[in-house]
Amino acid sequence: MNGFGMRVLGFARTSPFGNRIPNPESRIPSRRRVRETIVFLGVALCAAQVAHAQLRRPRAEISPLVESTTVRAGNSVRVALQVTLPEGLHTQSNKPRDPTLIPTVLTVDVPAGITWDEVVFPPAIDLEQAGQDKPLAVFEREFLIGVRLTLAPNVAQGALDVPAHLRYQACDANLCYAPVTADVKWTLNVVAASAPLAPNPEATKLFDRIAFGRGEKPDASGTAAPEETAPRPSDATTDLAKLDNFTVLGSTGGYLGAADFLTFIRNAENGVQDKGMFEGRGPIAILLLVFLGGLALNLTPCVLPMIPINLAIIGAGTQSGIGNAPASRWRGFLLGATYGGAMALVYGILGLVVVLTAGTFGSINSTAWFNAGIAILFVVLALAMFDVIEIDFSRYSSGMFRGRQSGTFILAFGMGAIAALLAGACVGPVVIQVVLFASNLYATGTTSALALPFCLGIGMALPWPIAGAGLAKLPKPGMWMVRVKQAFGVFILATAAYYGYEAYSIMSNRWVDASAVTSSVEEQLKTGWHANLGEGLDLARREQKPVLIDMWATWCKNCLTMDKTTLKNEDVKAALDKYVRIKFQAEDPDQPPAKPVMQRFNAVGLPAYVILKPKT
Repeated sequence: MNGFGMRVLGFARTSPFGNRIPNPESRIPSRRRVRETIVFLGVALCAAQVAHAQLRRPRAEISPLVESTTVRAGNSVRVALQVTLPEGLHTQSNKPRDPTLIPTVLTVDVPAGITWDEVVFPPAIDLEQAGQDKPLAVFEREFLIGVRLTLAPNVAQGALDVPAHLRYQACDANLCYAPVTADVKWTLNVVAASAPLAPNPEATKLFDRIAFGRGEKPDASGTAAPEETAPRPSDATTDLAKLDNFTVLGSTGGYLGAADFLTFIRNAENGVQDKGMFEGRGPIAILLLVFLGGLALNLTPCVLPMIPINLAIIGAGTQSGIGNAPASRWRGFLLGATYGGAMALVYGILGLVVVLTAGTFGSINSTAWFNAGIAILFVVLALAMFDVIEIDFSRYSSGMFRGRQSGTFILAFGMGAIAALLAGACVGPVVIQVVLFASNLYATGTTSALALPFCLGIGMALPWPIAGAGLAKLPKPGMWMVRVKQAFGVFILATAAYYGYEAYSIMSNRWVDASAVTSSVEEQLKTGWHANLGEGLDLARREQKPVLIDMWATWCKNCLTMDKTTLKNEDVKAALDKYVRIKFQAEDPDQPPAKPVMQRFNAVGLPAYVILKPKT
């Protein structure tokens, strides 16, 4: 058991990090207690995963059903969608009581030779939701949507696919989530008009629960939805083409106070853009900045609390009694180099993948489940610092590796890789700048740019060989080590509190009344804002006025906050008076029309703001 509350490869007696300091107030916990702690940690992490699934738009299981395994040409056929949501969730009905809420919409891409005659939605039930004056009209957690199709006599025999799209918004007793569009299809096995039918016994009972003959006739576009009561964006393809006639002056996102928003407007109008960290610098200066940035990654909140654990592992490995190796700085240097080398390798590979795939470095850090999981992990590590629990690395390494010497190096390599993964989640400005700079260079054909993430990793690895060599000459153990350990414990607990608060903040950002957001937008529309992107762009081009596009959604809490605070500020209103102001509803960022518009402006979240100027 080492001074940091961990057993490291069984070398506790000879290591200054391994000698246990007598402490009458501390007690070594039983293995049963450790197992219970591990079980608790596993349950908590599973709960975090469940919370993650809830926050990232709960998705229903949707099964397409056909009443018979064969369908005759010239006849009608009944098909259905069986929808099942996670426990405790419902979807808005096809006709919500509040017309500003998001209805369930079914769209069928009817192929040639088939007509869509009827759609049957289930009856709605009431859902009491916190903050709502009246209950929501929702569907049960499990429900069926029936559809009647008619085949023309000349439809070709064989398999015929009928694609459909179901757009729904899941709600529970506390909040409604971002809407989801699910793509499904029915496959009809068309046979001759004289061929016998083969009923589908598994689906027969389900079809009996659908009130066919009492449904609604879909509109000519193949959509079964209530009449639109609010203005909707125009055709996405047309709007994107109109954007070609404008120049982007600036963009930003998230909540901004009035002063920051005014600065954003002034910078856009004056052509002021934030310069990248590497712009105008030579190759040596760029490499030095990248190297120093990597060095600073050791101080990120994800990596810093791991330092005492890693020092304990490296420090124990520098001592005598490990194989035939004497205590030496050289061995400590090699262990530190192994740890740092793993950091450089894994971090470089992460950066390489991001550059080659145009992905997002560290996007996982913006999810509640990650922050909650890290908070729980750091609480457990802090308990180890206070000797409340014991984390026994030797139990696992001795079973995995034959020799203690090799086990120490492999464990150091593994911990270095873990630290690099954690650093990849904790994104700092230097990481974003390096990845963007490397991506831009690589796009111009400069393949050497792929080495920049590895340089970042090397900078991150630099201190560890030095630290490993220094651990061999530490002062003798004493009460000072207990105090250092406890100080690390306090710091790790503070870090856990930070990540717990981050998880809560991300989760609470979804606690918003959709009708309140919609009402706020409607108030803005009455003051001269435009709800239609295409119409607003046409007006701006005719009058040669600048444009402000405000991208929002009913599930976006900060969108409501911006409307109620910053956009109501008198100075902001005066600055925007000469602008054509457009409220663009990006309800589902993963689907058109929101997706192509957000991609065009590199908007990764909501609210997002873009300032445009008509081209002359």
